[in-house]
Amino acid sequence: MLEAGKIYIGTSRNPDDSLNKGEYLNLKYANRHGLVTGATGTGKTVTLQVLAESFSNAGVPVFCADVKGDLSGIAEIGTAKDWVTARAAQIGFKDFDFQQFPVIFWDLFGEKGHRVRTTIAEMGPLLLARLMDASEAQEGVLNIAFKIADEGGLALLDLKDLQALLNYMADNANELSSRFGLISKSSVGSLQRGLLVLEQQGAEHFFGEPALKIADIMRVTNDGRGAVSVLSADRLMMNPRLYATFLLWLLSELFEELPEVGDPDKPKLVFFFDEAHLLFDGAPKVLIERVEQVVRLIRSKGVGIYFVTQNPLDVPDSVLAQLGNRVQHALRAYTPREQKAVRTAAETFRPNPAFDCETAITTLGIGEALVSTLESKGVPSMVERTLVRPPSARPAPITDAERQQVMALSPVAGQYDTDLDRESAFEILAERAQKAAQAEAQKQADEARAEQQADDDSAAGRWTLPGFGDEDDRDDGRSPSGRSTSSRKTTTRRTRQRESVVEAAMKSAARSVASSLGRAIVRGILGSLKR
Repeated sequence: MLEAGKIYIGTSRNPDDSLNKGEYLNLKYANRHGLVTGATGTGKTVTLQVLAESFSNAGVPVFCADVKGDLSGIAEIGTAKDWVTARAAQIGFKDFDFQQFPVIFWDLFGEKGHRVRTTIAEMGPLLLARLMDASEAQEGVLNIAFKIADEGGLALLDLKDLQALLNYMADNANELSSRFGLISKSSVGSLQRGLLVLEQQGAEHFFGEPALKIADIMRVTNDGRGAVSVLSADRLMMNPRLYATFLLWLLSELFEELPEVGDPDKPKLVFFFDEAHLLFDGAPKVLIERVEQVVRLIRSKGVGIYFVTQNPLDVPDSVLAQLGNRVQHALRAYTPREQKAVRTAAETFRPNPAFDCETAITTLGIGEALVSTLESKGVPSMVERTLVRPPSARPAPITDAERQQVMALSPVAGQYDTDLDRESAFEILAERAQKAAQAEAQKQADEARAEQQADDDSAAGRWTLPGFGDEDDRDDGRSPSGRSTSSRKTTTRRTRQRESVVEAAMKSAARSVASSLGRAIVRGILGSLKR
């Protein structure tokens, strides 16, 4: 039942429950994205695992988030459980065999996988504002902060860098506002409190170096199978906004870094976005528009995005329209919203005259789904009621010892496990503040000496009485006219100092303009740093 250039999803059946035909996903159209939906307990996770295994066998790298821990079993060979063998026999899957797959475990916290990091600069102001739930005014301050950092050569790598920059902006708000627009100290304060909350939620583990290299989630093994990158997300889900923002950042990185490839014979990468509703819940309109744009354009870079969620209404219509391959598990229709979701799901399929799609959605069994994929010339296939094939790997979590063994043999072992803290905005601004304090102290000392010298000069120029020992010697440096030559030298020296200060300021300004032009920063569609 396995065919070259296609992924076997399962076998459809007729209204009388007799087997109909195999249902496939054409690899050539796998980058046209997809949607896997269904209520809790209907088999979405198993379907996700089946698709991930099949893409891997086809030589396509996969990235997916493991929300419940079940997907970790893809790293271990499956076993002959009753329901697995029964389903294979039910659909006549004679080619079925147990396998384990090349897996790389990732974890933002470094506990159940290799550390995943990015820098504040790479995240960009738009996604960072989303992460911090910033208001419009606060997002404006963030944009100014990134502008200052870009022009000033201040590397924003981690949270302490951004905190230091915000402190600098608060201390110099009046001066900076005249150049960049109003910088409200209250907005800066709100952002600083937001950073504190992020730090308490563990976001400091995410921001820093070494940053994740996109190539490491697009690996292909020596035997031609695509590596399956599994992100441990059970702890990450305690902060849903961080989870959604991280995956959105990863999408933007893929979009910015990968070259155009047109319509390849198979995708360069397949990206599964589990719990997709977290991406869109409360998202501002501008962010949804950017997501729609990324989904629409990233197809030509060979990336297929598959949203996995409970309800098709979780995904905006503008994004839903871009998803060509559909797997719909059972939905419950107890409330008006659920009934609307059933109707919406039914209307998105190409109708099949053999059965009523809306009725079928509410009567599907576990491991059964309505399937429609893109066929020749990108035309959606007629929807079919399909029994999904069983997975070849273990459909259950692995043990901690098994996980550690997989991580030890990982091709990226040791590359991301140690933090790197190079000089960045925090250190540069601290050094500038120290130099400014020293300069201020030196200025005060110079002023004190100048006042003392003025007092001495005043005393030296007083009236004298001959014969009382306080008349001035004409050889003490005074000119015949009585004016002190040292005073004249001091005046000339001060003039030269003033001239040198002006010259230094002009040279500094010229260097600043030149360096800012040389440091021109280009940001991408989602505000992330373009390399």
